[in-house]
Amino acid sequence: MRQETQPTDPYTGGAGRFVSQLTRHTIAFVLAGGRGSRLKELTDWRAKPAVPFGGKFRIIDFTLSNCVNSGIRRIGVATQYKAQSLIRHLQRGWSFLDGRFREAIDLLPAQQQLGEEWYLGTANAVYQNLDLMRRNEPKYVLVLAGDHIYKMDYGKLLAEHVQRGADLSIACIEVPRKDASAFGVMQVDEQGRVIDFFEKPENPPALPNRPERSLVSMGIYVFTAEFLYEQLERDAANPASSHDFGKDVIPHCVAHHRVFAHDFATSCVGMPKGGTPYWRDVGTIDAYWEANIELTKVTPELNLYDQEWPIWTYQEQLPPAKFVFDDEGRRGMAIDSLVSGGDIISGALVRRSLLFSRVFVHSWASVEDSVILPNVDIGRHAKIRRAVIDKNCKIPDGMEIGFDLDADRRRFRVTDKGIVLVTPEMLGQNIHHPPLPRSA
Repeated sequence: MRQETQPTDPYTGGAGRFVSQLTRHTIAFVLAGGRGSRLKELTDWRAKPAVPFGGKFRIIDFTLSNCVNSGIRRIGVATQYKAQSLIRHLQRGWSFLDGRFREAIDLLPAQQQLGEEWYLGTANAVYQNLDLMRRNEPKYVLVLAGDHIYKMDYGKLLAEHVQRGADLSIACIEVPRKDASAFGVMQVDEQGRVIDFFEKPENPPALPNRPERSLVSMGIYVFTAEFLYEQLERDAANPASSHDFGKDVIPHCVAHHRVFAHDFATSCVGMPKGGTPYWRDVGTIDAYWEANIELTKVTPELNLYDQEWPIWTYQEQLPPAKFVFDDEGRRGMAIDSLVSGGDIISGALVRRSLLFSRVFVHSWASVEDSVILPNVDIGRHAKIRRAVIDKNCKIPDGMEIGFDLDADRRRFRVTDKGIVLVTPEMLGQNIHHPPLPRSA
């Protein structure tokens, strides 16, 4: 077996065996405890990683599929905020890993193992599970966010990390400078070593010779395991720390250790020649709507049909989608759209939209440029345009959404870009039944 310390070239001549050894000795830690408050009411009853995406998936499926497809099959998922939907999905869809081969997805809810606190920050979430990691004896730890949409070969990131002799490697991507203040922004030297790191700066530094672009962190980190343990213990002992990777751990590592930036373009899966790497932070209603609607294009940037890098998920057993009635003015059709199992388009028209499973669109209704989550019932003569309709909504007969935004603002949420978010509670359909307050 080739030595892992100084490979001559991890991408040629025995690369598969070299990379497979790296992934075999890696544990992934997925941070999936956040609400995603910018998604507003869409995350009132679910964590952001559990939000449905792409017709049949959850957002977290992309991160987990990247792990499995890369050969990393020891994965911990840290949960905290309203995690029941996420936990149920992981139990149903991700139980195929085989513990006999040391494969598993471990659910890691905040358990107050080291005190009376819940997870206090991203670094603290990993710190509270150091015992789990040490028992697995990894050589490398891959820390991931569970709320982004992308396809990435983590093996290439690991190989580059080892080749450079890095303590920490950070996957990065270029974004417009005007958008960079929402991320951690890096400055690197000619060798790719990170020389400065700014967490969500108001005035992001630009790339050299590219004043309108900035280099930002994707929230994907590779640590040499022993180095990570040292840094987390040091951070935990600092009472002034907020125990966050971006705010505390990463800046300290940049100042005192070997930290390198990894160009996502070299490990992005399915990127067309001459194209740009696909990565989406679907953290707002507008971004969520745009990323889903983009999939209805003839050739979307994100290829969900790639059999060499499949996106795995829990798939409910449902009948095929059905289109009925072929009368003039009452024809069941879906054009430039994605429809899912269990859907019935009954004498209705669907254009440029994405429908999740068990959606029933009744006669003479129309749906345009919209994202319809599972188990939605759209009544007769209803009209929906540029909207996100949450799971289990029942749209009354004749209701119009997305045509009069002033009227929509009085009953629903309308974004700055004019996308209308509708949830069951906004329709007076209180399906979650929160517990009543205790009487005095």
